[in-house]
Amino acid sequence: MKRIGIIGAGRFGMSLAESLANAGAEVMLIDRNRPAMQNASEFATSLQGDATQPHVLEEAGFGECDVVVVAIGSNIEASIMATTNCKELGVPRVVAKASSELHGKILRRIGADTIIYPDRDSAHRLARTIANHDAIDFLEVSEGYSIAEIEVPSAIRGHTLAEVNFRNKTGVTVLCIRRLDPDKPEAERQIIIPSADALLQDDDRLIVFGETRRIDELS
Repeated sequence: MKRIGIIGAGRFGMSLAESLANAGAEVMLIDRNRPAMQNASEFATSLQGDATQPHVLEEAGFGECDVVVVAIGSNIEASIMATTNCKELGVPRVVAKASSELHGKILRRIGADTIIYPDRDSAHRLARTIANHDAIDFLEVSEGYSIAEIEVPSAIRGHTLAEVNFRNKTGVTVLCIRRLDPDKPEAERQIIIPSADALLQDDDRLIVFGETRRIDELS
């Protein structure tokens, strides 16, 4: 189970926390506002505190989180300080909410791994991306249908799409395969349009399309 920390219990932070909890994640939420923390106690470990103080986050256990989302948007100084504190605690992935392009550039400069803009990124979509253990990237293209990049399930590695009858058994279509290219740096991958006899390798990533619930089951 992933452990997700959220700093800021505004509308976005609360919605994200509830969505993550519903997706099965362990959620920690911190904010200065005591009433907001009381409202969140039903679905998250809620803590009242000042995330701009490094010792507060450390004592609360945010350094043990897999992902921390800094959901402070309006107070740019607090957002920057909280993001810096999370990076200094060694949080593997820090997602920071930005209120403007300039704010986003500053957050990225100080180490934020991902920048989100509330007008473009819904809390529900972000929750699904964070909570899914295997989905590398996710895009909801319409109600109930999505495109996602996932790792090849271990049970079908070393087999072809035809051998495992992938489409019929999963209800999900493989659009392409992203495969490490031995002639290029490890971060770069070649794109393969798969045929039925395409052999799935251990390090492959699949770009798939289908019903969101089926992609969730697959990953």
